[in-house]
Amino acid sequence: MKFYSLNNTAPQVSFDTAVVNGIAPDKGLYFPEKISPLPSSFFEEIENLSNEEIAFTAIHQFVTEVVPDDILKDILKEVLDFDFPVVDITENIGTLELFHGPTMAFKDVGARFMAQCLGYFSRATKNEVTVLVATSGDTGGAVANGFLGVEGVNVVILYPSGKVSDIQEKQLTTLGKNITALEVDGMFDDCQAMVKNAFLDKELLDNMKLTSANSINVARWLPQLFYFLFAYKQAKSKGKEIVFSVPSGNFGNICAGLMAQRLGMPVKHFVASTNVNDTVPQFMQTKEYNPKPSTATISNAMDVGDPSNFIRIRHLFQDNFDALKENLSSYPFTDDETKKALKEIHNINGYIADPHGAVGYLGLKKYQEQHPDTYGIFLETAHPVKFLDIVEETLDEKLEIPAQIEKVMGKTKSSIKISTYDDLKKYLLNS
Repeated sequence: MKFYSLNNTAPQVSFDTAVVNGIAPDKGLYFPEKISPLPSSFFEEIENLSNEEIAFTAIHQFVTEVVPDDILKDILKEVLDFDFPVVDITENIGTLELFHGPTMAFKDVGARFMAQCLGYFSRATKNEVTVLVATSGDTGGAVANGFLGVEGVNVVILYPSGKVSDIQEKQLTTLGKNITALEVDGMFDDCQAMVKNAFLDKELLDNMKLTSANSINVARWLPQLFYFLFAYKQAKSKGKEIVFSVPSGNFGNICAGLMAQRLGMPVKHFVASTNVNDTVPQFMQTKEYNPKPSTATISNAMDVGDPSNFIRIRHLFQDNFDALKENLSSYPFTDDETKKALKEIHNINGYIADPHGAVGYLGLKKYQEQHPDTYGIFLETAHPVKFLDIVEETLDEKLEIPAQIEKVMGKTKSSIKISTYDDLKKYLLNS
């Protein structure tokens, strides 16, 4: 399997090169040369398969010839050592809980998979790699945890000062070892712009090997299709057409879901649910893609004004707007609507969602107004305790602190404050 750049002016590369490069030399995102649907028997018998067996079958075609089968099985065993339950909220709505991993966020799967792959590749080459990543919240903690102590890999995380929750900040600033946190005076978009500039900087690239652990990296992005398959396995017995509503920021997660659909997963529709950062909802209305500066919200992991992965989604449908519209809807919601949704979900059966899950719930409900006979699954992408103040204040409910969070609460934050790209470049060259 080869991967090509969506800018179409760079050579095709193997999976390991795509992972180590992060983005192509022409600055395009990598995309697999082909997507071969899995046999229908795989989906007919999916209830009889373990999560590791499902994941192995789904990812195999993309990594074969680069990651040996026995190594891939070991990686998946390491990555998928927690549960991915679908919890019923109502008769027609469930939530896929993706927060049972070490940092209690959906990004644990992609971050750990990429870390394991990069560790395997670096052992083979003995070359040191610097992973540069921008985070709007959960990516930083997941990447920090996934790469902690991985030999030959240094991790530099950029995050917007004051724009992540206290717990999210603790998770990415307290680990030490090969993890460094850079606290940026700005928004997530500023962090992401700095990372992109670094990949364009010849002086930097001549002095160090850089890769990205954002969802632009194929090893971060592709494994996210696993849990859509895990959810299908659990919801198949409902006997209804399935709809996924995905809280969407950089659009890597929902793009992975659409990849699972392309592999043959029977699913009726996807809903990209956003906060007021509505670049994609506007595109789905107007066919005009107009990125803009992001706005801070209580669902901060989705505060993205120019989602990197939407180009992959458009490419998946060959930029055919009608085909895209048939498979994808997108709706934006305000903070006030999000808080009302948190209360509504809690009032139904006592379930406590986080703000991102609440946005997913709102998008699902909006879609089901016209499609009531579906079974909808909204993704609960992070544990509500990661947004403690907002959830407790909104629900007037005291949350219990899980062990994964408790262990970072008393640790001392360590970050380096920067304001400009020159500050980042100086740090990287001197380190």
